[in-house]
Amino acid sequence: MRYERVHLAGFGVELAPVVVTTEELEERLAPVYAALKIAPGQLEHWTGIVERRWWEPGASIVPGAAAAAARALEQTGIPSACVEALVYAGVCREHFEPATACHVAAALARAGHALPDHAVVHDVANACLGVLSAIVELANRVELGQIRCGMVVACESAREIGELTLRRLLAEPTMPAFTRSIATFTGGSGAVAVVVSDRGLAGGRRRLRGGALACAPEHDQLCRWGLAPTPDGALEPFFTTDAAAVLEHGVALGTRTWARFQATLPWDGLDRTICHQVGDAHRRAVLDRLGLAPEHDFVTYRFLGNTGSVALPMAAALAEQRGFVRPGHRVGWLGIGSGLNCMMLGVEW
Repeated sequence: MRYERVHLAGFGVELAPVVVTTEELEERLAPVYAALKIAPGQLEHWTGIVERRWWEPGASIVPGAAAAAARALEQTGIPSACVEALVYAGVCREHFEPATACHVAAALARAGHALPDHAVVHDVANACLGVLSAIVELANRVELGQIRCGMVVACESAREIGELTLRRLLAEPTMPAFTRSIATFTGGSGAVAVVVSDRGLAGGRRRLRGGALACAPEHDQLCRWGLAPTPDGALEPFFTTDAAAVLEHGVALGTRTWARFQATLPWDGLDRTICHQVGDAHRRAVLDRLGLAPEHDFVTYRFLGNTGSVALPMAAALAEQRGFVRPGHRVGWLGIGSGLNCMMLGVEW
């Protein structure tokens, strides 16, 4: 896929307020570590994550999402009346129905940022690729001239599944249960918004040149988060990941996608990369396989954890804020999500 008219006008980021260190998690896991004879410090060693952020207990995801959206509007200077599409793309949702995008749009209106009544308002779901998938949907609308401007927003919360996993491990301190839970403890919380527009509204910045994708749905069981029935018929959340298999098959899928990405865009290389923020092992494996320089890749997972669908666009926004990504850079967004699905987008900053 290639684009001629599409730009990323700007970003909005809302960081969750509660810092949870890996050391704190390991203190709570002390009985599990003792039972399994695991030395303290291993979780950080395995993942490279020092801390992550969680929302306050019981927090709704809508305020975080709406705050990120409001920040994006303020940062770009684009009036909400120009936003003709609002797509919510997080894994976490407020309800099954209506679309969480409707709740976010209502919250924006209460804050003085009402959308026009002809705006497209709906959700998109694609695990950690949700925001990138929604960006492509809006990019297609802009390229076709259906809209001039739209916004993608997402908010993820890791507290609930993290707390539940802690309780379950304390009740069942077995090595298989612990192994399945490591990915859960990498989870962080946050919200992001991305404004997608034509050149006129974006001022010529951050041109989306195109991208490539690939899928491997035969691996649909490797990483799952949902509801499962208990013996008494109730439904409880569960999260399970085969981290080793995700790494193996994810890198293979990424390699295929990378070949298509290079064939699609007329570039002789990348100045910067932003990968999905999983952890040290995944980052090393992906960069090594694709032949990319670690010093040109921006990392946030060490202090924000894996924030799901918001991880990659949040990292891109922070990379720009800190001057790591600058005007003129050719930047590759290298995303992967459960399913397995992979998408890579190229942006000329």
